[in-house]
Amino acid sequence: MEAIQHHKGIVYPLNRTNVDTDQIIPKQFLKRIERTGFGQFLFYHWRFDDDGNKRDDFSLNKKAYDNASIIVAGENFGCGSSREHAPWALLDYGFRVVIAPSFADIFYNNALKNGIIPIQMNGEQVNQWMKRAEEGKLTLAVDLEKQLIVDSAQHEVHFDIPAYHKEKLLNGWDEIALTMQHEEKIAAYE
Repeated sequence: MEAIQHHKGIVYPLNRTNVDTDQIIPKQFLKRIERTGFGQFLFYHWRFDDDGNKRDDFSLNKKAYDNASIIVAGENFGCGSSREHAPWALLDYGFRVVIAPSFADIFYNNALKNGIIPIQMNGEQVNQWMKRAEEGKLTLAVDLEKQLIVDSAQHEVHFDIPAYHKEKLLNGWDEIALTMQHEEKIAAYE
């Protein structure tokens, strides 16, 4: 997992609630055995029509969001099944941060385990950023160490994240890397 201390990026406003994991990455694309290559199928049924052509009516297909790396979304993001493929698809597409008023618990933990920072933020702030991102380019700078988000107007907003997960993200540690920190003790035990 890649360490992340700071991230600055363009915001993509996904003005929808209850975005489930089947919408994030539809089931027919789960046949891959590696964690990469899922980004092309992100939000597939929203992004593409039945013939595989990009839909003009889905905002992620707009040029303004080509390099977006932060999603601001509605409540209950990542609900539905427990598929870990959802954060894999988001990460492979280029998203490193997801900000929403609430997350499904399994998605939240899967995102943290895969190097995405899921930030729970009050609905009023989410709506402000959503509106600004819909009106034009909005850039946010996320400082994980300070647990601070700074918007393009230099407005600062604090966020919470469990210390355990924060340390893992800052250092790029997944569960295996965390276990390997105790390699000497494991070897001694064996």
